[in-house]
Amino acid sequence: MFGLKGKRHLTRELGITPPVPEPGRHGIALVACVKNEVRYIEEWVRFHRAVGVCHFHLYDDASTDGTFDLLRNVLSQDELTVIPWKMRMRDEECGEHLNGQTIAFAHAILNFGGRYDRMAFIDVDEFLLPKKGRTLQDALRGAEGFPNVSLPWHMFGHSGHVERPAGPVCTEYTMRVADPLRQHLDASNFKCIVDPVEVTKVAVHHFQTRSHGDRTSNDAGKTFAKKHRKAADFYSAEFLQLNHYYAKSVQELKEKTERGWSFDSSIDKYRTKVSATIKYIEDNVVEDRSMVDFIKNNGITLIE
Repeated sequence: MFGLKGKRHLTRELGITPPVPEPGRHGIALVACVKNEVRYIEEWVRFHRAVGVCHFHLYDDASTDGTFDLLRNVLSQDELTVIPWKMRMRDEECGEHLNGQTIAFAHAILNFGGRYDRMAFIDVDEFLLPKKGRTLQDALRGAEGFPNVSLPWHMFGHSGHVERPAGPVCTEYTMRVADPLRQHLDASNFKCIVDPVEVTKVAVHHFQTRSHGDRTSNDAGKTFAKKHRKAADFYSAEFLQLNHYYAKSVQELKEKTERGWSFDSSIDKYRTKVSATIKYIEDNVVEDRSMVDFIKNNGITLIE
């Protein structure tokens, strides 16, 4: 893959040989790269465990704030695998930074994928919300049998919060961008849930499988080629919705942009992107209380 000036962009996509399915493989595992998320990680793992995730494969990007000490008190050894993932590498010839998430996702599939029916690849500010049924397994029946499910970001903004609110993220933020597939560069994208023993190509936001190539399904079972996922007809959140709590409060967004992104070589570029994205979200919001209602109706405890 080459940029406009011929500069090569590396590890945006990785080709792999799918892992062999292990006897008795079952369940849904969640894969994420994590760095210093002690303020947010507990509700994230408690929620996803409550909706059916059986194991968390977390790639630790040199956390120093006690994130994984907390996690080991919340999850058992049978539920958590931690992989040290302090990775800052560049291609020696062109200087391009390698994409650590892509490599981590490929590593997870190749080393652990044979154990599970499905693997989901998201971030700690993203929540998989069942819209039909109580669990992810229930919700995935809408795309049953298809090995590559793409879920569009439902991007949440500040919801009126200037400072960090006292309650959990996924109940305090209820205002999101109105059209998840609107053609805005940084406010419209997907995360995926895949059958790991089918995957032949890995990227952060899309996958390919040996049985269906680059075709992917929405949560209701409608399939499109990857390049057509942003068509209006592909959109669905009937069975399963991906909530992306991108901004949180004004205070937290400021802290986020000052830290920069773990796998971005340019802090200024990252800050500009975040600023444009949150402006677009805040200018185009609707209320969405589906997560709040789900947690209340199912008696889910997010913080203990």
